[in-house]
Amino acid sequence: MHHIFKRDKSKGKLTTQDTDPLPPPEQPKPPPDKAMTQARSELVFHAQLAHGSSTKKIKDFKNVKELYQRIAESFDLAPKDIIFCTLNTHKPDMSKLLGGQINLMDFIYAHCKGESKEITIVKSKPSLGLTITDNGAGHSFIKRVREDSLCSQFPVILVGDHLEAINGANMVGKRHYEVAKTLKELPMDVEFSIKLVETLKAFEGIAPRVGSAKTGSQTVLDGATGGPEDDPNAASILGAGKHTLRLKANGAAVIEEILPAVTAQAVSKIDDFLENFMGIRDTELSQTILDIGNSKAVIDDFALAVDNEFSEFEFPDEFIYDVWEILFSMKGGAATEKSAGATK
Repeated sequence: MHHIFKRDKSKGKLTTQDTDPLPPPEQPKPPPDKAMTQARSELVFHAQLAHGSSTKKIKDFKNVKELYQRIAESFDLAPKDIIFCTLNTHKPDMSKLLGGQINLMDFIYAHCKGESKEITIVKSKPSLGLTITDNGAGHSFIKRVREDSLCSQFPVILVGDHLEAINGANMVGKRHYEVAKTLKELPMDVEFSIKLVETLKAFEGIAPRVGSAKTGSQTVLDGATGGPEDDPNAASILGAGKHTLRLKANGAAVIEEILPAVTAQAVSKIDDFLENFMGIRDTELSQTILDIGNSKAVIDDFALAVDNEFSEFEFPDEFIYDVWEILFSMKGGAATEKSAGATK
């Protein structure tokens, strides 16, 4: 059954017709026990600079911003020097970005600022072909350059480049959706400039030192080991390879079980919708939207909850519709066949 609804944000109301309800929402999970809280505080991760460095221990953080601060302190850097981090690879692999979750065996690589460059472009197409994400600590960067797009015609524009300024306006400190909106609102057939900062490259192509031993998904570097094994008590409480540290944007870090495959697929699909509708990707945002949906039985309540929590995003009705279809499918409902339209 199709969901037909309209949101009236000025009156705070949403009207629906022929709306499929979800099964009753899941009961809230009990608060973490004392052992879990202690284990979280004792976690130690390991990190290197992606262009090459010694290995440092990273601990005592409860969100992404604090994680970047701890990494910067360990390497005598300023947090603003780090564009993004990847997990278990020193390469700028956008599928391995550190986002809202870190598996407890993950090894962190920090990608630092390198050379800056300024490009002048005439906006001859409505879409530039860029997908933007951010590091959660004030730096937006390019996650994807779509093939055959306007920006793909400029080889100097690279995946991983930090978007520092657009037409001289500083983008540092702005969220990914704000940067994407600025790009989208640039007038057609008018020249504009973007200032980019690429990642620092390893000296003469020398990669970080990597040993041959591996533990799970983690490569052992410089004799270091990562995750909870530094503390046997934490390891026994958590169970190696079964938990992840979730870094919530509006709260403290929490230890959770690794997402089931069906949930991970749903989060990925919502992330695809974010890219299609808004030109951004954000796995933590996608999971938070999924969490909201799992607590709602009807689309009215879901749409209003998303509006209240993320009013600054101004999600279109089609986005809400498509996410609800995912939720309905996860709950065993007969979701309609409908694809998201791509807008930028």
